[in-house]
Amino acid sequence: MLFDALSVATVVVIDDVRANLRLLESSLKTFGLRHVKAFSDSAEGLAWLQANPWDLLLLDLDMPAPNGFDILQQLAAGDRSCAPVIIVTALNSVDERRRGLELGASDYICKPLDLPELLLRVRNNLRLSLASQALQQERELLEQRVQARTEQLRASYQSVIRCLARASSYKDNETGDHIMRIGASAALMATAMGMDPDWIEQLRLAAPMHDVGKIGIADAILTKPGALTEDERTVMNHHARIGYEILHDEQRSPLTDLAAEIAISHHERWDGSGYPNGLKGEEIPLSGRIVALCDVYDALRSPRPYKQVWSAERSQAHIREGAGGHFDPQLVQVMCGLFAELEALQLNMADRAEPFMRSPVHD
Repeated sequence: MLFDALSVATVVVIDDVRANLRLLESSLKTFGLRHVKAFSDSAEGLAWLQANPWDLLLLDLDMPAPNGFDILQQLAAGDRSCAPVIIVTALNSVDERRRGLELGASDYICKPLDLPELLLRVRNNLRLSLASQALQQERELLEQRVQARTEQLRASYQSVIRCLARASSYKDNETGDHIMRIGASAALMATAMGMDPDWIEQLRLAAPMHDVGKIGIADAILTKPGALTEDERTVMNHHARIGYEILHDEQRSPLTDLAAEIAISHHERWDGSGYPNGLKGEEIPLSGRIVALCDVYDALRSPRPYKQVWSAERSQAHIREGAGGHFDPQLVQVMCGLFAELEALQLNMADRAEPFMRSPVHD
């Protein structure tokens, strides 16, 4: 099995003395190595090493530039466990040995050569090289499998999120496009703020579930055509807490934790007049503050049975007027710099249908 592996290994020899080069090349081929690349020109040999895969290098040190030390420096970025280097040289001082090993050589043999010893060292280093390559290939295969599984889980998460978003749409007058735009616009804002990419992606996935708690509100209140009574408004406001209770689970995950946080906080107001907890300022989680802005802006720019679409100018003025009252003033500044991108989302993710509209819904 070893000889089969050695027969496909590529061994490179660089030595400027042609007699030495012929001796090494013929000895390696006698040993059973079929792929031996021999170079008397060190520059040519280095160029070949940098452009091709190889399994073992036998390298002389005392050569015209680039010498062996120069070549070791040029190859320093490579993985020496998968492509070891044996120095084969007449230079035998302690400093030269140490320098060669410090530059990444795996072994050091001095001339004149003991060919049986050299071939044993070649065999041992090739065993290490081929075993390391096999291990690396197995690791890459496992990483590919993990990545594929991660993508499957990610797709499953997204499917569940879309299902929850659609479920809330059945109790609401909002389309699935509006709900998904909230995720896209929230991610857009978080990106502009320089947030961590992983958190941005989680926000994009979690934000569409912000109103899932409306599933728990009676139709008589949710679809009432007129103004709500004080008691009805109290019940209606409870959808934020219901959403939290739906999404918050003992088997916690960062995504569902964030979605629960958004559900319970996106109706809080910067001045403390919101619900359900009357949080004020930065007491409100950042995720909730972002989604509150995105939800209001998108709702203003979307048609509803009880209102016409507001113009971009009117909607943007409303957002600016809400700074410091309804909305975090710093986040309003961020959104003001993104109005063009938000309008592009309105076009690219336009409402295609309104299958669940029945009557006005009270936020």
